[in-house]
Amino acid sequence: MVDRVVATPEALELIEVLKKKYGPELLFMQSGGCCDNSAANCYKKSEFMVSPADVYLGDVGGLPFYIGGAQYEYWKHTQIIIGVVEGGHGGTFSLEGPEGRAFISESRLFSDEEWAELEASGVVK
Repeated sequence: MVDRVVATPEALELIEVLKKKYGPELLFMQSGGCCDNSAANCYKKSEFMVSPADVYLGDVGGLPFYIGGAQYEYWKHTQIIIGVVEGGHGGTFSLEGPEGRAFISESRLFSDEEWAELEASGVVK
């Protein structure tokens, strides 16, 4: 089955840096904007509460990736691709900020075949 979220090699490398620095108990959350933008943000699991409205999309770099329920409605027909911008600054609270790099979210539409597969599997609402 097609993954709903994937990461570039650069993002996977940055994830490994963050795991070494902060430990393996991390997660990603793509929120609906507001205080910390709508990019993928990386947090310690102990410092972030996933709400019942948030949607789990899969794992990226061995870390669970969630998206806010309202954001999911906009992004559900797309595969989210997590990349990295050099010289960027992550969200205010995202762990990669001090690294001088920032996670970014890009996307591509699922093909009709991929979407049918996802619907048949029951993983999309």
